Amino acid sequence: MLIDIQILQDYLNLDYIVVAMAAVILYLLYFVYTKDNDYTKNIRSVASVVEELNREIYYLKKNMGETQKSIQKNTRGMSDAEIYEEIERSVYDMVQPLSSGFKQLQEHISNIDSQIDARISNLENGVKQFSIPTSINGNDDEKILALFKQGITLETISKELNISQPEVEFVLKINKLK
Repeated sequence: MLIDIQILQDYLNLDYIVVAMAAVILYLLYFVYTKDNDYTKNIRSVASVVEELNREIYYLKKNMGETQKSIQKNTRGMSDAEIYEEIERSVYDMVQPLSSGFKQLQEHISNIDSQIDARISNLENGVKQFSIPTSINGNDDEKILALFKQGITLETISKELNISQPEVEFVLKINKLK
């Protein structure tokens, strides 16, 4: 019986060992499963970033190809006639606003010229209406000049010669004394 107890004890010890081993295996499986989930999440996030980068690279390559095509199209050799036409078109586009501005300026200048001509003719007509005073003649001019040179005032000269003061001033201005 001793052997039976011994076998029984070994059997029980063996059961504990198997249960302990099963628990360790289950814990290892749980640990591996959780780590696998973490790695899977990390791999998915890296994959999405890589996918975004690939998309960006695709669009950059596409834009670069279009840019190269447009550069090749624009760098084709232009003939002298085409260059001349392009320059002429550019100059025309730049000169067009200036031309319209000059036309408006010419219209304003012609309007101002016509206004000035009208004013000058009005002034000429007004001046013609003024007449030189009849009392002033050569003898009066000489008397006015002589009296002024003596230092007599304009007021006194006009009273003495029976001439208005503006007439005296007019004679002096004509002779450049005042």
